[in-house]
Amino acid sequence: MGQPLNVGIVGCGAISAQYLTTIDRLPQLRLVAVADLDLDRAREAVRPYAGVEVMGVAELMADPRVEVVLNLTVPAAHADVALLAIAAGKDVYCEKPLAATGADARGVLAAAQAAGVRVGCAPDTVLGTGTQTARQAIDDGLVGRPVAATAMMVTPGHERWHPNPDFYYVPGGGPLLDMGPYYVSSLVTLLGPVASVIGAASRTRSKRTIGSGPRQGEEIPVTVDTHVTGVLVHESGALSTLVMSFDAVATKAPNIEIHGERGSLVVPDPNRFDGDVLLTRLGEKEARALPVSAGYAEAGRGVGLIDFAGGDGAGGEPRAGGSLALHVLDVMESLLSAAHSGRALDVETTCERPAAVALGNPATQD
Repeated sequence: MGQPLNVGIVGCGAISAQYLTTIDRLPQLRLVAVADLDLDRAREAVRPYAGVEVMGVAELMADPRVEVVLNLTVPAAHADVALLAIAAGKDVYCEKPLAATGADARGVLAAAQAAGVRVGCAPDTVLGTGTQTARQAIDDGLVGRPVAATAMMVTPGHERWHPNPDFYYVPGGGPLLDMGPYYVSSLVTLLGPVASVIGAASRTRSKRTIGSGPRQGEEIPVTVDTHVTGVLVHESGALSTLVMSFDAVATKAPNIEIHGERGSLVVPDPNRFDGDVLLTRLGEKEARALPVSAGYAEAGRGVGLIDFAGGDGAGGEPRAGGSLALHVLDVMESLLSAAHSGRALDVETTCERPAAVALGNPATQD
């Protein structure tokens, strides 16, 4: 594969630790620089990693060594940082969502196309063995023609554990924009793009109380819907029922189920890379775990950068790519608009179903 891809990270908050671990493990990637508004936080984040420079954002964008900017800022800053990277002629890979609004996301993709650079976006959990083994089962016809899916995420709210949860309760956050990308990306990977949506939404409280850290006990305002439910009508005709909540306590429902004419699949948590895929065939009483058959083994956040480094998506749209991220964001925004209008709405964008991932361990490939 030649030389590793040089990565520069902007944003060294809590999620950066997972990306740093992945980049350090993958021979296809090399971290050369990090930037953050808090330089002390940046220095602490990369302290275990030798040879990584800490610098300002403008300096990182100008650094000729940096080939791809990994954008780990808060959602409200995703578009601005991505546009800086694109203006500097660099590929960019964003934490989800691609931008706080669909309009901003469209601007990012238009700028990237004009500049001839590539855009990728989390979640890349769909590239792991869990979702990819489920996709392989669907593609092999083990459930027959898919007709429906359910996707459910229920939690009483991230403020219980996150010391600075403000961004979860402003535009760009909420259960749908925060956790929905994992679920909708998985549904599109499994069943293809979405044509239209029907939705309903609510919020139970106007304030939330921080439950940990130095701000424990502080109240923060809630300006987004905190329980969203709806139906996604896929272009294939399959119907996915989605429930995303920061208001409920718990559920025993699987994260995702796929139902076909000849069988049903339990799909692992789309916020994880692995997990058992359970198949129940028509006429069978018990589910059985399928052997792992596809996806990146032992993967972690950041594995989506492999396509930038010369993986199977080299030179074209990465699997965790910008068009998929825009479509997922469009689906979610359309669902919220449908919930507020009380009408079914068409989804304006579409995308190609991302290419499948063959079974392999990227940490042992070079």
